[in-house]
Amino acid sequence: MSRRPHERSPSVVCVIVTCDRAELLRRCLESVAAQHHRPDHIVVVDNGKEPGAAESLAATGIPHTLLTSETNLGGAGGYAYGVLTARALGADWVWLADDDGLPGSPWTLGRLLACAADHELDVVSPLVVDQDDPDRLAFPLRRGLKWVRRRAELGTEVLVPNVANLFNGALFSARALDVVGIPDPRLFVRGDEVEMHRRLRRSELRFGTCSPATYLHPQGHHDWKPLWGGRLTVLVPDDSLRRDRTFRNLGYLTSQPGLRWRRWPDEIRYAWYFLGQERDLAGWTRWHRLSRAGRHEIFEAGPERSTSRHVAVA
Repeated sequence: MSRRPHERSPSVVCVIVTCDRAELLRRCLESVAAQHHRPDHIVVVDNGKEPGAAESLAATGIPHTLLTSETNLGGAGGYAYGVLTARALGADWVWLADDDGLPGSPWTLGRLLACAADHELDVVSPLVVDQDDPDRLAFPLRRGLKWVRRRAELGTEVLVPNVANLFNGALFSARALDVVGIPDPRLFVRGDEVEMHRRLRRSELRFGTCSPATYLHPQGHHDWKPLWGGRLTVLVPDDSLRRDRTFRNLGYLTSQPGLRWRRWPDEIRYAWYFLGQERDLAGWTRWHRLSRAGRHEIFEAGPERSTSRHVAVA
């Protein structure tokens, strides 16, 4: 069917958040530019000071916007900034990416768009696979009471409904963003994606993971500590700043509608980990204090924000 002169294809804006990882950003941008269905515009939010983002963006040959921040906004703030910019540009679809991942093939974006159309989805995520072993998932998917860790376990299933990794190649319709909103900048890192997923589930919008579309990412298990021989886990990042933010943010999440059921399982698992397994009373006390602060929406003051902003558009 021929397209009428006033009709246009839905516009796709790709939003990438980066911070002092110029080589990873370059690799990601090259893969985005190599898509068979290329995005109409790329927005990069640069939280760092390492040079190279402007040159990598220019090399894509795609219209782009570079947003540099004098303050590290974190993943949550970076995506919030980028998503609002994409919506201001008139995006029909916003494709979210992180600098340490990249589309698994030149057909990733095209498959996401086709899957969204075929299944009438408002948000569709690719299958996020281990960059070193693409037959293994970078983040396991829950199917009922079972965790799926390898692609083969999905069989011929094309769509995994009501499951998505939102900041690793997920495609959001403008309608979904208007309903769900943007990531909460207060969460900075850790928990921001879970909080968006919570809102998405409560919105009753249609979403899922499209298994033929893949996205490469490093394994995401290094911050998870095993309990009960690996049958259970707790999230305890090795970096002290990320650990404190994680404990606070998880506390906040368990105070929100749709996730309140997680509070007491978390209380049991973290007490088990710190007191029973690690014999670390100080660690448990710190977790308990920060988790309680999160539940009461007591967020630590962030660094002073600069009033200057640099925006480069090409």
